[in-house]
Amino acid sequence: MNLKILIIEHEEQVRKALKNVIEHEGYKALTASSGREGLKIMKGKKPVLVLLELKVPDMDGFVLLKEIKKINPGVPVIVITSQNTVESAVKVMKLGAFNYITKPFDLDKLKDEINQALKSSELFVEDSFPGSELGKKYDTIIGKSPAIKEVILLIERVAETNATVLITGESGTGKEVTALAIHQNSNRKDCPFVPVNCAALPEQLLESELFGHEKGAFTGAVALKRGRFEIADNGTIFLDEIAEMSPVMQAKLLRVLQEKAFERVGGTETLKVNVRIIAATNRDIREMVNKGQFREDLYYRLNVIHIHLPPLRERREDIPLLAKNFLKKHMMGSHHVKKIDSKALDMLVKYHWPGNIRELQNVIERAVIICRGDTILPEHLPKELHEQGGDKKTYPVETIIRFPDSGISLEQVEKELILKALEKSGGNQTKAAQLLGITRSALIYRSQKYNIKL
Repeated sequence: MNLKILIIEHEEQVRKALKNVIEHEGYKALTASSGREGLKIMKGKKPVLVLLELKVPDMDGFVLLKEIKKINPGVPVIVITSQNTVESAVKVMKLGAFNYITKPFDLDKLKDEINQALKSSELFVEDSFPGSELGKKYDTIIGKSPAIKEVILLIERVAETNATVLITGESGTGKEVTALAIHQNSNRKDCPFVPVNCAALPEQLLESELFGHEKGAFTGAVALKRGRFEIADNGTIFLDEIAEMSPVMQAKLLRVLQEKAFERVGGTETLKVNVRIIAATNRDIREMVNKGQFREDLYYRLNVIHIHLPPLRERREDIPLLAKNFLKKHMMGSHHVKKIDSKALDMLVKYHWPGNIRELQNVIERAVIICRGDTILPEHLPKELHEQGGDKKTYPVETIIRFPDSGISLEQVEKELILKALEKSGGNQTKAAQLLGITRSALIYRSQKYNIKL
């Protein structure tokens, strides 16, 4: 299956950059520099995903998005825009966009959005997941540490049941890969696996995404849309970032768990589904329940089986296995890079990996790209890995943050440190990340988590 992704972008340089990203991910890129050219390709080539820049020269971007959805209501559209406003974001989402990203965009985030859009696409999940191109993009769970062996054993046992599963762990520890492993080893493996990021959409749009909507349910609802629960019937739905769900949506999800039924937005017909639910979060959801921030009854419904994924720094013996696996993945056929130098591997093992497995994969991919010999050497690794063993001046935390008599939470400490690093760096994200000893992507993620504007 040769999946085609359409890029509608008037800037040649950006269009080429997007084309390179898509082709590097193994898809076929179709490009258009105008709206009318893009619509012509939509009708003739039938892409499974569209990357759309709103400011095309010959058409209003919102009108173009409407026309794309008329041609194919099921195709996911990721909008790329420089209009970083809530109004424009809500408008494109109501018109049927899968998501939007603002310029300048982070390439890693773009790749994640592309894969998320494809996985949740009606054009794609109707096919059997195993053996598809998407399935090949996922790695199996790799490791020999006691902690990961325990996780694998639990996955094997829970996969045979229909029990609801709650997966916890830091960002980048492999929660979605774990959910997929449960699905692929269950009796639902030949039915859809449908992931949903609950933090990516505001409440009203998340409801439509999960349960679908009827034609005319709201402005922009030009056709009936099947929700993710409906698409996942007889399969598995993966609700990532479940702790970010609003109280109203928590109540609606609880009903689905109890009754296996729901109505589309704007509809009156009750739809019954047979879906296994796997949820995940990187937050302390038990603490949120104690603080009244998450429904206790929903928590117990989700937490039938609990799988906690350890951070990479707590399973260092797995780092060489993971690094070699990612090297094999990114060698791209006949690529000349064949191994990792022992000193470079030692640096990988000693690093604290705030971004966990995802960060390790990015480091290996970068090293493969810049390496010109057959061996990845220390000089091919990012600067933060070289700095980890150096003499860094340290300061007592009391000199950075004042502790009130009533105490302070770890989340408040982390947020305060991020704010101070951004202030110290004059808002430069790369410098702020270096001050904190984390990657830029980790800084962006944590800033979004604490609603810090970058």
